[in-house]
Order: sequence, then C-alpha cells, then structure tokens
Amino acid sequence: MKGSRASCTSGGDGTTRTHCIHGLERKNPLDAIILAAGLGTRLRPYTVTTPKPLLRIRGRPILDWALGALPPQVDRVLVVVNYLADQIESFLRTQVHFTQWQVVRQEQPRGTGDALRSCRLQLRSDHFLVVNGDDLLGAADLAALARCPAGLLVHPVEAPRQFGIAFLRADGTLDRLVEKPELDGRHLANTGAYLFPRSVFDTELTVSARGEYEITDYVTTLAGRTPVHVVEARFWRPIGTVEAWQQIQQEDLAAVLTADR
Repeated sequence: MKGSRASCTSGGDGTTRTHCIHGLERKNPLDAIILAAGLGTRLRPYTVTTPKPLLRIRGRPILDWALGALPPQVDRVLVVVNYLADQIESFLRTQVHFTQWQVVRQEQPRGTGDALRSCRLQLRSDHFLVVNGDDLLGAADLAALARCPAGLLVHPVEAPRQFGIAFLRADGTLDRLVEKPELDGRHLANTGAYLFPRSVFDTELTVSARGEYEITDYVTTLAGRTPVHVVEARFWRPIGTVEAWQQIQQEDLAAVLTADR
C-alpha cells in the first residue's frame, strides 16, 4: 500500500476535520461489516414481525440501500444478525449487490463492540469498513472513508445531547468520542461508520456502564495509538424513529445512495 495523504479544512463550527482525499491506494479489496442485529424497539409495532434493516424505503429494504452504497473497494460483506435473523439471511440470498457475503450470528445481543468482535475470525482483509444496517449513508462519503488508513464518518448536528459526539485534535484527527454530552450548539455526531485496521482487535473491551461492549471503546482506544481521520459526511439519515422512517420516504435517494461499482 502507498502512504495516505489527507487535507485539513476548518469548518464553520470552529473545528478542523481531516479528509482522506486520495488516501490509501489499496491493492487488495476490503471486507465490510454491516451491523444488523438490533431489535428496533423504537420502530414498533413495525419491527415486531420485520427486522428493522428490512423495513422498506421507497420500495426497497433499508439493508438493500446500505449494500448498494458500499464503495467499489468492498467485494465481500459480513452481516451481523440476531433478531429475526432468518429473514435477513433470506433477503441476502436474493440481493444483487454482492456474490460474496456471510451471516455472522451474535448469539446474545451484548452491544456493538461484541457484534464487531464476533466477526474477527471471519475477516480476510487487513482493513475493513463497518456500517449500521439501519442507517443510510451517502455512497461518496463511504468511498472517501474507505480511502483512509483508519477513520470515521461524522455529521454536524444541532442537538449534541442526543448523539455520540466526536472531539477532534488540532490536526483534525479524532481525540475521543463522548456519548450524549451535556453540550448545546453545533457539533459533529458519530454516524457509526468506521474504517478499521485489523489491529483494532488488540484492544480488550470491558463492559460499559449500561452493561454492553461498545464499539466506541474500540474507536477511542485506536485514536490513542494511531491517527483516526475524521471525514464529514454530506448525507446521513439515521432511521431511529417511525417519524424519521416516514419522512425519508419523500426523498430521492437513488443518486446519493448508489455506488459507482
């Protein structure tokens, strides 16, 4: 691999963020991990019989949109499942985006960090992409993230108390992530999309205050060892509520969520 090159720009909120413009020219393809094991409790009653990643937006399951947005560097997908797992596996047999895919069953829902490490033995690439199977992210943004040696996607929000917030160093790389800080005003929310080196698994996770293993602990620990680049996403739609799911039905998504594969 060739070395990475990043440019830093100053945002309107006073922060400096790093963009991997050319980044790594990867000789080998990437694996992608899609986290799709959640219960989707805030979208009940719709998720009582249908897993959240299979709820439809403009006629297509959320997971189908997520697969279609993955960058061309990705040639293989691992999908972590638990709740209504058989339905997701049945869908994957019919999707047209990837011929190489594998379901990884998280036997007990013990958090996103546990979901990620459950894929450790199945990974083939030295670096890998991680996204949520129930959020929508722009294809161009994911392609930019894939060019980083290590990174995460963020998006500006006006209500930081509702999100995990990224705090940056002076050079624009990640310092730490803080969950729902007591802050107001415009800040950079963690979208839950990451580019990790395999060495991230050198971190031994511990149970968080809410009794789960958190993927953000992997991110913050990694940022203490190596630069984690912060890429600002132009498009992010978290489908966290029935209202958000209904609102996005009105958007024209095909152009922004279709990767040039």
